[in-house]
Amino acid sequence: MRRIAVTGGSGQINYNLLFRIASGEMLGEEQPIALHLLELPEALGALEGVVMELQDCAYPLLREVVIGSDPMKVFSGVDLAILVGATPRGKGMERSDLLKENAKIFVAQGKALAKVADPEVKVFVVGNPCNTNCLIAFHHAGGLNPRHFFAMTRLDENRAKAQLAAKAGVLVREVTQVTIWGNHSATQVPDFFNARIKGKPAIEVIKDRHYLEGEFMTTVQQRGSAVIAARGKSSAASAANAILDWIKDLYTPTPANEWFSSAIYSTGNSYGIADDLFFSFPCRSKGDGTCEIVAGLPWDEFLRKKIEKTEAELIQERDEVLRG
Repeated sequence: MRRIAVTGGSGQINYNLLFRIASGEMLGEEQPIALHLLELPEALGALEGVVMELQDCAYPLLREVVIGSDPMKVFSGVDLAILVGATPRGKGMERSDLLKENAKIFVAQGKALAKVADPEVKVFVVGNPCNTNCLIAFHHAGGLNPRHFFAMTRLDENRAKAQLAAKAGVLVREVTQVTIWGNHSATQVPDFFNARIKGKPAIEVIKDRHYLEGEFMTTVQQRGSAVIAARGKSSAASAANAILDWIKDLYTPTPANEWFSSAIYSTGNSYGIADDLFFSFPCRSKGDGTCEIVAGLPWDEFLRKKIEKTEAELIQERDEVLRG
């Protein structure tokens, strides 16, 4: 049985996620699971309502549900942890303020994972700013494998694929080899240069370079803000869907000539990105919950400058939180 911890258990993303995990959509229809759900003390009542609904669905694979507000108890024995819960950015709050607030959460969760989780636990960080929150959790999870920590840029990849498909007038599944480089922020770099549409370079199918460097790039970078402006709430269903896509990517062998985007530990990478960051790269998996960076993708000058900018932002975030 797989024990899966999910934080922020009663939140919007998890209301779209937990039922799909319990159905077997994430790890397969033959894999029994136990859900370990972490929530703030004041939200445990709402979480109990979610548990009732999970029970009422009568999922045959869901064998146990553990809930609580103490990560030292909830994370006990888990072999997969999806860290969704985080402090949202409030009115007048700078990104640096958000980093400091979330540092407290991810310090505690990193320590708890190191102490009570399975030693081979895989840790998937979704709560924003996810790249640097992942770095914080890892730095405080002494003894755990850095290659078992990941931060999510799969939602950005999905957004980029959808935009390219719409522009080219093709099916989304016909857009492949899309990479998100760097940080899950407004500096992220959706890579149209190496993307393929129906097997052809995207820049040969969509010949409007002005669109690719402008509207396409900014639409993907600012999509989260656009959803909030339109809906009044942050992305939930699309984020939950991306979590499932991302974890399935890591637990399914990657098809030949394809890859997926994930922020992973940068130390030792072949692209010259600074060490000790969680930076999004093109990745491939053997299906064991780990991945390797796809090496040798070319960067043109436009792409290089954008990647340098997102790298600089991650270095600044890292230095802020490690000083604090």
